[in-house]
Amino acid sequence: MGTMFRGHFEHAIDAKGRTSLPARFRDVLDAPAEQVALILTPALFDPCLHCYPLKAWEELEAKIAALPQFEPNVVAFRRKYLSAAVECELDKQGRILVPPSLREHAGLHKEVLWAGMGATAELWSKERWKAAQTMSEAELASFKAAIAEQFRL
Repeated sequence: MGTMFRGHFEHAIDAKGRTSLPARFRDVLDAPAEQVALILTPALFDPCLHCYPLKAWEELEAKIAALPQFEPNVVAFRRKYLSAAVECELDKQGRILVPPSLREHAGLHKEVLWAGMGATAELWSKERWKAAQTMSEAELASFKAAIAEQFRL
């Protein structure tokens, strides 16, 4: 199954854009901090960042490379997702430096939240995470029905 990121963890982000990768996430990467490379890219449909271990990112790149080169949606996806990706290395304290353009996309200031998503993780501003978790009664009912149908519950 490979690397699995689970749980969510609140951290700070400093004025330079450095934030700690949660210790549990570092543990599943199973490598010394100075050998860990993560890929950060803006989420397409949410105000957060997607975080991939390098191997998982390379697997995704291989899948994308196999898609039709001139199909307009594939071209747009490459431009919006691949071209914005940045390789970030962990420092000796287990922190990554989030580039300014990515911090701006996700609205990262002071408090951030790492959310484990299985093979990947997401990096959110704490405020935006709370807003994204809020659902009206109608949205909650629709969500429940969709999950029940998807998992045949």
